[in-house]
Amino acid sequence: MARKLRLEYEGAVYHIINRGNYRAAIFRDDGAKLAFLACLDEACTKARWQVHAWCIMSNHYHLALETPTANLVAGMQWLQGTFATRFNRYRHECGHLFQGRYKSIVVDPGAALGPLCHYIHLNPVRAGLTTVDRLGEWAWSSFRWLLHPKERTGWLRTEASLGHAGGLADTDAGRRKYAEYLAWLSAETTEKKRLGFERMARGWVLGTRAFKQELIAQHREAATSLERGELDLAEARLAQLDERFAKLLAAAGKTPSDVARDPKSAEWKVAMAAEMKRTTTATNQWLAQALAMGSPFTVSRLAGGYAGRWSVVGSR
Repeated sequence: MARKLRLEYEGAVYHIINRGNYRAAIFRDDGAKLAFLACLDEACTKARWQVHAWCIMSNHYHLALETPTANLVAGMQWLQGTFATRFNRYRHECGHLFQGRYKSIVVDPGAALGPLCHYIHLNPVRAGLTTVDRLGEWAWSSFRWLLHPKERTGWLRTEASLGHAGGLADTDAGRRKYAEYLAWLSAETTEKKRLGFERMARGWVLGTRAFKQELIAQHREAATSLERGELDLAEARLAQLDERFAKLLAAAGKTPSDVARDPKSAEWKVAMAAEMKRTTTATNQWLAQALAMGSPFTVSRLAGGYAGRWSVVGSR
């Protein structure tokens, strides 16, 4: 059976969900949750993702994820693959960690993103893991980060949550009102139904009829690319890597001739490989070829152990 096409475009927003294989409690301890958050932090840096809400349960996770560039597939491959590898290595296990491909539901940022954030924030309450009055103390969702700005990362966005709850500002008063709104919403079955809570994890799109019709048109165009082997999407991802590589190379004052002439382990090559790995989804194989560093193993060994920082150019 053919796989469903992942719609990718600049500025796309998704509800991402995946569960442990056979619904296993892969996040049963805090260490596993922290490890997943660490991988998510790295993935957001590499792919330049923005996250509007997140929640980690015992056997699954939810993300309200925005991709400023069209790189959902590459970023998710890195996120889930890296976490699975680290998880299995730590527990001395092998095999599939997740039940299969993650579910990605395209989200209308105007009509559906705010309600989706509320849905994700209330997930632990619905599951009986905490009460709504103590939700701010529960460590494993972005609601706690929303309430405590000092705990946030640079990739968390709060505008959709606060805005949909009544145009609230990201201030002490606004955050308190949002907590009150979630407490009210938790008990309002009619309002949750109006916002479409029962549909948040179903189908392939969340949004207005006009938004769905537009996506259907895009889907037809993208399906043509899929029939050609998804060449257009693959080429777009490679173009993004080439563009980033060219900017770093120019910032370092190097040329393709320097790449070919300098040793495989030249310090600038190692630093550049490390920076590409930190800020993109470039593979070791791609970097080994682009930087003439020999084998992917050489890139992994040298760039993986690089303790310095790319000082020639910023991370963006």
